[in-house]
Amino acid sequence: MTNELTAEETRRAQEHEEQRDRIRAEHLKPAGARPASSARGLHHTALVSSDVEATVRFYQDLLEFPLTELIENRDYPGSSHFFFDIGNSNLLAFFDFPGLDVGPYAEVLGGLHHVAISVEPTRWEHLRTKLTDAGIELIEHSDVSLYFRDPDGARLELIADPLGEMYGSHVL
Repeated sequence: MTNELTAEETRRAQEHEEQRDRIRAEHLKPAGARPASSARGLHHTALVSSDVEATVRFYQDLLEFPLTELIENRDYPGSSHFFFDIGNSNLLAFFDFPGLDVGPYAEVLGGLHHVAISVEPTRWEHLRTKLTDAGIELIEHSDVSLYFRDPDGARLELIADPLGEMYGSHVL
């Protein structure tokens, strides 16, 4: 298999780049000209867990994100709503839905592609070793990103870039 693009793939890539250029020109304001966000920050991102204890072992014991609370889900009796500290006053939350067949993880339009969590470079190296030792399959990109899946298949990224940066570019 070669890395060369077909004429059709090249045409589509060019169309996509032209669309990005148009959207940038129309909507992307320079940092000094952007209004302040109406949001205070990300309170939490909620994922679904098939097994509360397995999820706690993965996120707290393996990834070292402290469990901060475990309460009943107000929307579904018997269901748990639990939270992990991912730094900077941000939380990663989970629900379990005992008795419901929620099916396997799936990437769908409007669904989750991945959650990217920034960690210090030395912590990134440490966690890479822990994940490898635990037999977690990793995909590494650009010497700063590790992609892997949690016990329920949700895709995660640990990124050694600081918040607001991506592969050496400021995105905030």
